[in-house]
Amino acid sequence: MSVSPPRPKGPPLTALRAFEAAARLGGFARAAEELGVTAGAVTQQIKGLEGWIGAELFERQAQGVRLSPLGARVAADFTAAFDDLGRAVQGLRTAAGGKVVHIATLPSIAQLWLSPRLPMIRQAMPEVTVSITALETPPNLLRDTFDVGIFYREPLKIPQNPA
Repeated sequence: MSVSPPRPKGPPLTALRAFEAAARLGGFARAAEELGVTAGAVTQQIKGLEGWIGAELFERQAQGVRLSPLGARVAADFTAAFDDLGRAVQGLRTAAGGKVVHIATLPSIAQLWLSPRLPMIRQAMPEVTVSITALETPPNLLRDTFDVGIFYREPLKIPQNPA
């Protein structure tokens, strides 16, 4: 029987996700909303991550939090890493050849616009299952497992070319 020390554990992926979301969105409450957890859960995940690395990633202030110099230095790397992970997951789903189309949309669009069109979609593509998730805010299609997002938004303002 060989005797070897246990391998050191890295930080939990959930803590890294909490850090990345809070850094990108500018606060724990907004990160909690995106991740579907409480702000207290995000706070605990980040505290655990800070304990693991032995340094603060956020400066706590009376009016909220802001990234520490260390947090600001590494935040973009984590955003890029989670975007890459999201693309890899989408690639995995595509390669698996799934027959489910996942649609994210506002509840009103799901009920009033999309629902009446489902029979026509099912008739045109009987081999495909349509999965609809009603959300109040658009998902990040780079990371979330939706194939399509249908949401209202403000029209783009295209600068006019002065002649």
